[in-house]
Amino acid sequence: MRTRNRLLPILLLLPFAAAAQQQEAQDTIFKPLINTSKATLLQNIDLIANMRFAERNQFVNGTFTNARFVNEQFRLEIRGKVTDKLYFRFRDRYTRDPETQSIDNISRSTDLAYLRFDPNEHWKIYAGKLCADWGGYEFDANPIDIYEYSDIIEYADNFLTGAGFGWLPNKQHEFTVQLLKSRTKSFYEIYDTIPGIDEAKFPFAAVANWRGSFAGGKFQTIWSYSIFKEATQQYMNYFAFGNQLQLKGFRLQYDFKLSLENLDRKMIVTDMVRSRLHTTAQQARYMSHWVSADVQLSKIVHLAFQGMVDFAYWDGNPDPAAPAKLRTAWGYIPGIEVYPLRDVNLRVFCNMVGRIYRHSDYAKNVLGLANHDNYRFSIGIVTPLIVL
Repeated sequence: MRTRNRLLPILLLLPFAAAAQQQEAQDTIFKPLINTSKATLLQNIDLIANMRFAERNQFVNGTFTNARFVNEQFRLEIRGKVTDKLYFRFRDRYTRDPETQSIDNISRSTDLAYLRFDPNEHWKIYAGKLCADWGGYEFDANPIDIYEYSDIIEYADNFLTGAGFGWLPNKQHEFTVQLLKSRTKSFYEIYDTIPGIDEAKFPFAAVANWRGSFAGGKFQTIWSYSIFKEATQQYMNYFAFGNQLQLKGFRLQYDFKLSLENLDRKMIVTDMVRSRLHTTAQQARYMSHWVSADVQLSKIVHLAFQGMVDFAYWDGNPDPAAPAKLRTAWGYIPGIEVYPLRDVNLRVFCNMVGRIYRHSDYAKNVLGLANHDNYRFSIGIVTPLIVL
């Protein structure tokens, strides 16, 4: 009697076990998510994890403040070829707040999301969320390779929605033109209300870029001019001239950048004059010199240096006797980089990132600003890891 009681639950479960086995057999004949006939398409797709991770030791005005591990950069990128003429690229930054922007209706964390069509080898057409094709090697570099940006790049909207085309007359030169929305947020989200200034009905950015190569690639250029319409009769003119000398075991890059802003788009001057002006500053001017040098001691060990100096001017100061220049900001990044793996683009770095801020006498005495320094020592890793 006890044996029959034990067998009864087992007999009752047999139909369910048989049904489960039958269901499992049916699942195996379903089509996979990626059909085997299309698996070859993966050969035309790259999945890249752009990463920079470091242990930081922070100092402010010569005083040690903290040490911490930081995920400095993580940008996941997918790019590939759909046909011989159609390409796509998507890159999202996981170290930025994914706030959907009110103008272009896409997350601020999304750097790139566009399609590119190449009618032939001399032309390319693209549309979507783009990287503004500003000149200069600092901005053209992969963001994981720049440990600290100059002021003009750090405080700019670098990824904008629009369209563009490129013309490659030969292998030595390329010319591109872009027409973009000048911002990702609305006018009032950025500037608030400015007396006498009306929002533009079509805020645009027009960018023209030239990339040149000379002497077999030993000397190269990335030059550009951009004009932004921010409001009615309010523009920003931006010039960038990037130059590179590439020799065996040595690379030197130099950028000059100048931004003339009817409305202070960077907001650096505006933040400095808050005590005198309770709205966005007008007639701001920013100038930047940036240099990068890389010396290859061996295939494994490199010495690297990046340096910059940024100037901030307030040409629209209502005080005619006041000097225009408010601040000079210096930056220096000496370091050593080691590439331990032959087949993977992975480097281990140890560097110092220093910033020195010096204000004019007017900025200190009238605006109440103070000079200050900060720097950090970091040890970490950098890799654009190709996962697929």
